[in-house]
Amino acid sequence: MIAFSRPALGDPELRAVAEAFDSGTVGYGPRSRDFEGRFARHLGVPPEHVVFLNSATSGTFLALELLGLAEGDEVVIPSLSFVSGPNATRARGARPVFCEVDPHSLNPSVRDVERVLTPRTKAVLVLHYGGCPGDIAGLAELCARRGVALVEDAACSVASRVRARAAGTFGDMGVWSFDQMKIMVTGDGGMLHVRDPRLARRARRLAYHGLARPDDGFTPPPWRSWEFEQREIGRRLVGNDLTAAIGAVQLCRLPGLVARRAELVRRYDDALAGAAGVRRPPPLPGGHVSSHYLYWVQVDRRIRDEVARRLHAAGVETSFRYGPLHTVPAYGPVRPLPVSERAAAETLCLPLHPGLTDDDARTVAHLLRETVRALLPRTA
Repeated sequence: MIAFSRPALGDPELRAVAEAFDSGTVGYGPRSRDFEGRFARHLGVPPEHVVFLNSATSGTFLALELLGLAEGDEVVIPSLSFVSGPNATRARGARPVFCEVDPHSLNPSVRDVERVLTPRTKAVLVLHYGGCPGDIAGLAELCARRGVALVEDAACSVASRVRARAAGTFGDMGVWSFDQMKIMVTGDGGMLHVRDPRLARRARRLAYHGLARPDDGFTPPPWRSWEFEQREIGRRLVGNDLTAAIGAVQLCRLPGLVARRAELVRRYDDALAGAAGVRRPPPLPGGHVSSHYLYWVQVDRRIRDEVARRLHAAGVETSFRYGPLHTVPAYGPVRPLPVSERAAAETLCLPLHPGLTDDDARTVAHLLRETVRALLPRTA
């Protein structure tokens, strides 16, 4: 089976974990703080504004908590995104309001978001689909003009940039994911960036039970290390030195990992050029850099599932990220979003990871072309 996703881990990561074991510190400690600093430099932001967490989902929940969401507030979310956004919204008693996306880039436009803004809108939570930044600069300008917070789900976009600025840093807050399916992998883990210094300090405090920290002015003498001061109610959301050790190695390898993904994308693009019934991802706008997390194709909705079934039978694992959230009853009244529904029914994501060989990519592209071609007459 040609796997849809596979982490790129090896001996350097194992050695880093062994060193963490030998150090005697495996919880949140010096390696976690070092990883925060390295990742902050990667983003081009101050390290005190970045917190290493146990997942990007924890970061999303924490971000919406920092915004003070309450009953009656609304958060605008593109329908084709991950469940963590609406889950975090509902957990605060607020209501997710889903917007349309571009049918081919699968990112929302400024107009898509603006169309559903209301006086109750407290935040916009936008995903960069497949690692490709949408019009994030335009969305940041819209949110600033309307007095609405912008949270970026950059889980898929660890190396994405717009005119040299890192995706995830345009908004008031941004989150990144390092789970086993992502580009940078720590097993589980995530990072949160908070632009406002006061909220950044509060994020760090809430991520560790709400206990006062040195930057809150609380530093007990070393001989009374058991002392604590409870400032507010928090949870334990921080990462640990074992996963941080892996993350530091993965961050060093990130340029090579992304370059290999970019090469595979070029091979898919070339192999699928002119393929009957297959639409490739749209080209990136000028000044945009993708992390190449996903490579998606679009085919006639009447054959999409059969294409996936036949590819799986031939040894190719495919998927679709992410299902239309506006159809989930748990998030509120279901209302139609026809563009998102059609895009979700037409889109299929192909295998894309550094472990994929050139022969694998050729095989996937060939099987896709032949499968679609064999099924197309049925749709005539």
